[in-house]
Amino acid sequence: MPVSSQGWDLEFDFVVVGGGSAGCVVAARLSEDETASICVVEAGGRDRNLWIHIPVGFGRLVSNPDLNWGFETEPERELRDRRIPWPRGKVLGGSGSINGLVFLRGFPTDYDEWERLGATGWSYRDVLPYFRKCEHNVAGVDDWRSQNGPLTISDIKSPSLPARAFVEACSHLQYQRNCDFNGERADGVGFVQLNVRNGWRCSPAVGYLRPNIKRCNLELMTMTNVRKILFEGQEAVGVEAERGGKTICIRARREVILCAGAIGSPQLLLMSGVGPPEELLEAGVTVQHKLAGVGKNLQDHFLTLLAFRTNIPNTLNEIVRNPLLSMKAMLNWLVRGSGPFAVGGTEATLFARSRPTEAVPDLQFQCVNFSLDSFEEGLHPWPGFMISFYVCRPRSRGEIKLRDPIGRLPPRIYANYLSHPDDWRIMLDGYRLSRRIVATEPINSMVLSHIRPNADYVTDEQFVDHVRDYGSSVFHPCGTNRMGTDQQAVVDPQLRVHGLARLRVVDASVMPTMPSCNIHPATIMIAEKGSDLLASAW
Repeated sequence: MPVSSQGWDLEFDFVVVGGGSAGCVVAARLSEDETASICVVEAGGRDRNLWIHIPVGFGRLVSNPDLNWGFETEPERELRDRRIPWPRGKVLGGSGSINGLVFLRGFPTDYDEWERLGATGWSYRDVLPYFRKCEHNVAGVDDWRSQNGPLTISDIKSPSLPARAFVEACSHLQYQRNCDFNGERADGVGFVQLNVRNGWRCSPAVGYLRPNIKRCNLELMTMTNVRKILFEGQEAVGVEAERGGKTICIRARREVILCAGAIGSPQLLLMSGVGPPEELLEAGVTVQHKLAGVGKNLQDHFLTLLAFRTNIPNTLNEIVRNPLLSMKAMLNWLVRGSGPFAVGGTEATLFARSRPTEAVPDLQFQCVNFSLDSFEEGLHPWPGFMISFYVCRPRSRGEIKLRDPIGRLPPRIYANYLSHPDDWRIMLDGYRLSRRIVATEPINSMVLSHIRPNADYVTDEQFVDHVRDYGSSVFHPCGTNRMGTDQQAVVDPQLRVHGLARLRVVDASVMPTMPSCNIHPATIMIAEKGSDLLASAW
């Protein structure tokens, strides 16, 4: 057994690899059993940066190398060989500490599709109790919502003028208003909810881990990189990690639980010799267990932005550059938990069908009260807003491969955006609809000029050029350790890695297909259900 000369350095019942969104949930739930000891191993540090907790601060976080792994794709063939940035949280709370806070579960059909693909017990009827379990919904309780969970979910108190105009314009185009996208129906247009508590980000680290961090059976190890899962035969017995320049071996008496996300979890399996044998050997890794699907089935939402210069006041572009406006917005946030500082990645959304024959919407549109070319370059120096959209359930698939055998270099990410012709078709339909929205009042009167693409872009060919030059990720990677029972599945419906004992994956990588919108709530749900599966097993 590959441990130190003194044996194991540390021993726990459960070792949770990753203190991100899923890891915080799993650790908090497992620690409810006082007889079980839990260790959470997180590569990043504690979530002490103030901008993590101010919702508007997400724009500063996605380009912060201290809080972000800073991944990027390999050159994307359909995007003129551009590399697309993929920020992922390297901090307690993971990407749930740096994301845009939008809380959308997806459609019931998303989860019914999971079950159809072999994820028995993961239909919408099965997972709804776990969505309800995770949240404290400020708006109240009904058949879909609850007020007993650790995550506070709240409405935007004061939507911006562009967001209100977007909702009104879509209503004029006969899209039905929706007051709760996580309730009885998920289509239509309306304002989103955020995981915000009294104006502050309510991340999984805040909602789940912080109230329980002093439990005597819960150990948190930050700034610690797990390099390998340790096995005895086909049984996981612990992990090897680096901490402060030293190698330590941590034993898991019951199970090792991977919660490192859609990139980190497959990468760790591959580094530990679990994956496609030919790829492991090529990377210089000894094969521990053949599992062809590790790192495959990668999915992500691919975003197209339309930016506009406007004649209305108080867009975020102006506020951040004007000390008086910034102070006013800060006071509004501190006193009322309202205004632009209390808002994250978007305010208003529309779920629409690209064609009337679609059974459920296949396009999501969003509206934000700022404009930019990229988060790295910052906001435009003029008043602006943006409308964006993406294909809800893209059919393009990518993969993740090792760049080096011990994970000191980031993995190779092949997103393969727009490699399926259906994705291009839906994107083009989305572009046509976006132009209709912009041409509808009151949006039309708010637009002084089209920044990107410019107003002369009216043909499909011109829009394709715009996508190839400027389209980017909306940061929803998932699916790389797919759940199912077929030969390409990595975990079974109990989230156990096929063919290996005492090893599970509990994070966004197990999703068979993408939810139709933001994936963070689905990740929390997976962690809640996964915690129940662990509790039942032990």
